[in-house]
Amino acid sequence: MSNLFPKFSRIRDGVNVVMEQKLLQQTNNLILNSETCTGCGICVEACPEEAISLGLVGAVRRGAVSPVDDAPISVDEKECSYCGVCVIMCPFNALTLEIDGEEKLPILENEGFPEYDKVTEIDDEKCVRCTICDEICPRDAINRDVPLFEGADDEGLGRQKAITAKTEFTVDDEKCNYCGICGAVCPAIEVKHKPFTPETGTVDGEVIWDEDLCDTCTVCVEACPEEAITVERTVESKKLPGEVSIISEECSTCTWCSKTCPEEAITVEKIFEGEITFHAEKCPSGCSTCVEVCPCNAIYLPTPKPAKDMKRRELEPVIAVNTDFCMFCGACVNACPGEDIIVLKRTSIRIKGKETDLFKKIKEKLLTPRTSQVREDAEKVGEVQLKALETA
Repeated sequence: MSNLFPKFSRIRDGVNVVMEQKLLQQTNNLILNSETCTGCGICVEACPEEAISLGLVGAVRRGAVSPVDDAPISVDEKECSYCGVCVIMCPFNALTLEIDGEEKLPILENEGFPEYDKVTEIDDEKCVRCTICDEICPRDAINRDVPLFEGADDEGLGRQKAITAKTEFTVDDEKCNYCGICGAVCPAIEVKHKPFTPETGTVDGEVIWDEDLCDTCTVCVEACPEEAITVERTVESKKLPGEVSIISEECSTCTWCSKTCPEEAITVEKIFEGEITFHAEKCPSGCSTCVEVCPCNAIYLPTPKPAKDMKRRELEPVIAVNTDFCMFCGACVNACPGEDIIVLKRTSIRIKGKETDLFKKIKEKLLTPRTSQVREDAEKVGEVQLKALETA
């Protein structure tokens, strides 16, 4: 082995692929999470050294090839300059750059480079802490820090704690005979009798109520034979305690959460805008690779029409996309095994910071319309070759 620097290596650590450049006084590591990587190819077009290439995007995402054995992209550790542009441009947080074990981005520190201007906000006043956004997010980017309640698990809080309310419990001393029935049927009530003595020959005592244990079920009211108990509960706030937030680094800005929030409490702006067209008539039936690779759950197989509802010679679409949830990443184009089936046209990129000359070149590439074409090289079967289209 040569003792000359730089030295290069590539190792696999679980789902991570680690590219290493070892200099005399510094070690650079570019780490790719092959499970998080969607194969969108944005890093391929962003890399100033052209050190990144697409791999078997469709095969990896469909499970035909394990991400541990192969990744949607491949980085040439010798050609890579370890500048950090790919880390900044990756919309899925799949790449990390470490300099001597510490996360750094030299391109930001040395030259400057714009970043995505992600707008991912939840209005705490409007949010009612429901579970919709958490369950619907395709990227697990929602942090729902809300306590569990009774029935959810053994350590859940009592269900009466779920909302903010004020409960008033009163006992009419004139009617109450301290029979003890209320305490027998409810753990929130204890009836304490005074010592029974022949001197008084009466039953006396007090009714003690624990508000923390009371769930306002009113069984005590119904069980009291003397109708001496009243329970009134006033709801002060129906909002669950806790907080719901968006993990911006994990958010792909697909807008599923903002468009489905019943309280309109979420604001998300897409980092890419554009158009995507599916020529379903060219799509081979039974493929659905694009459905599997879509990181935003925007592509779907349409529900077949009943035969009685179909017109003569009508062809049913075999694939479709809901552009409300598409963030125009391009993973579907990169995975499509056909030709001219999916056409992607990005029209804008939402960024913050000054557009550098390097970014302008990257932007020009990203805004160039593209589709997929069949690769003729037999040795590259399974890989997709992109075809740039002329801008109208």
